[in-house]
Amino acid sequence: MAAACAVTASLTLLPLSHSGDDAFSQEVTGPGAARGVQTRAEDCADPYASREPSVAGGKTIDRIKARGKLIAGVDQNSFQWGYRNPESRDLEGFDIDLVRAIAKDILGNPDDVIFRTIPTNQRIAALENDKVDVVVRTMTINCARLDQVSFSTAYFQAGQQVLAPKESKITGYDSSLAGKRVCTAEGSTAYEALEKQSFGSVFRDKHDGTDADEDLLTVPNQLDCLVRLQMGEVDAIVTDNALAAGQAAQDPAVELKGDKPFTTEYYGVATKKGADDLVARVNQVLVDYRAGGNDSPWMRSYRSWLQDGLPGIKGPPVPPHSSN
Repeated sequence: MAAACAVTASLTLLPLSHSGDDAFSQEVTGPGAARGVQTRAEDCADPYASREPSVAGGKTIDRIKARGKLIAGVDQNSFQWGYRNPESRDLEGFDIDLVRAIAKDILGNPDDVIFRTIPTNQRIAALENDKVDVVVRTMTINCARLDQVSFSTAYFQAGQQVLAPKESKITGYDSSLAGKRVCTAEGSTAYEALEKQSFGSVFRDKHDGTDADEDLLTVPNQLDCLVRLQMGEVDAIVTDNALAAGQAAQDPAVELKGDKPFTTEYYGVATKKGADDLVARVNQVLVDYRAGGNDSPWMRSYRSWLQDGLPGIKGPPVPPHSSN
C-alpha cells in the first residue's frame, strides 16, 4: 500500500505550471555570520564565508526589480521542504517560506515569485543558464560547488544518513551496506560520499553519465529513490537526514538507520557565480530571518514544517569557520 502511495506522489509531483509556477526544462546544459568572500575550490579555506549583509542594490537586484518577479529554483516533491500541497496545489515548505521572505525584501510582496521546479542534478545548470535568480532547494554549501555558484550564509544544518526499511538488517553507513543496492540523487553530496567510501555497496548505474543511464541507482530527483525502495528495486537510500525525515513521515515502513548523520553539512541559498549584490541582499534577509529568538521567522517556519520529523532544534545553524 505504501508503495502505491509513493508512486502516485511521484507522478503527481512532476514539474508543471500552476498559479505562478514555471516548470524548468531538464534539457539545460551547461553560516552564521558572513566573513570575507567565497573563492575558488582550490583556495577554499572557509566555504561558509560569504558576502557581508547589505541592503544595497546592484545589477542583479535591479534586474529582478525591473522584472517585478523573483525567479526561484525549488523542489516540489521534498515533503515539508518544497512540495506541492495535493489539496491546494500550492507550493509549501521550509524552503518555500524562505523564498517568499527574499521576494518580500526585494520586491515588497512575498507572492512576487516565479517558482521553477528543478531536479537535483540541474540546480547549478539553472543558475549558469540564467533560468533562475536563486536556488533554494536543500543545497549543501561546499568548496567544489563554489567554482560554479555563489552561496549565502548557511540557513540549515543537515547531514547524510541511510534510509532503509525497518525490517532491513542494514544498520547505518557501515559494513552492513556490503552488496546492497543504494540509491542517491545525481549531483548530490550523498553520491560523493559513496564515491569516497561505499562499504562494498552497489551505487552506480551501469551506464551512468551516458544517454543509456538506467536512472535506477542514481536518479534525477531524490524522491525517485523512495519509489525505488518501496518497489524493492534498491535496498537503501543515502540522503540528507533532513530530507529522509520527510520521506519517513510519508512512509512509516522505512526509517533512518544509525544513531546520527555521518556528515555535517549546511544548506545555503545559491546564486549565479559573481552575483555579489544578490548574495549580500539574501544575507541581509537571513540576518532578519534568524532574529527574534524563539519567535524568529526561522523558528516559526521550523515549527510549522520540520519540528515533528527533526525535533530538538533550538535555532538557526552557526557553521564552524577556519581560523585563518
